[in-house]
Amino acid sequence: MKKGIIGKKLGMTQLFDQNGKVVPVTVVEAGPCLVTFKKTNEVDGYEAVQLGYGDIKVSKVNKPMKGHFDKNNVAAKRVLKEFRLDDCASVEIGSVIKADAFAEGEAVDVTGTSKGKGYAGVIKRHGFSRLKMSHGTGPVARHGGSLGACSSPSRVFKGRKMAGHMGAVRSTVQNLAVVKVDAEKNIIAIKGAIPGPKGGYVYITDSVKA
Repeated sequence: MKKGIIGKKLGMTQLFDQNGKVVPVTVVEAGPCLVTFKKTNEVDGYEAVQLGYGDIKVSKVNKPMKGHFDKNNVAAKRVLKEFRLDDCASVEIGSVIKADAFAEGEAVDVTGTSKGKGYAGVIKRHGFSRLKMSHGTGPVARHGGSLGACSSPSRVFKGRKMAGHMGAVRSTVQNLAVVKVDAEKNIIAIKGAIPGPKGGYVYITDSVKA
């Protein structure tokens, strides 16, 4: 990837394009991100830069992380994330990456943690169809039904769609368009929806399918 940034999801709104058409957008507070660490081929076997986002008191950072920040003489940050950039050598520790790293019209991928839905049944979780509600069906209209075969193979196959915890997983939405960038306020407006609730942290990178 050529560039990446950490941000916070602020919510959704709508903007108007040049033709007066309504464009639904998600507003993200992207950066400023501090370069806190670099990894090299000689030491780590690959090249990457570590970005930090969000200020945090040093008293709230544990000793290993405090030593990590002190080693590179950088301020403590709340969220850290590695980005494997194409040109890591040109990025210096202590430099700041802001929202203007991205431009209007670019395609990006956004990664975040989706909203947690708790324990959900098969209809909500996987889109199963329910049984009819009358004529002797009984209290099983929203149940999952049969899980497997009979004496052979005498077990339920792995990966069977069943009820269980839904959401709260790492999710990526690809090939979204950047609609607007406000460098002064560190705001990026991205077309469409992105994973996570308001206030959730997201990672924005170049689109791999653009």
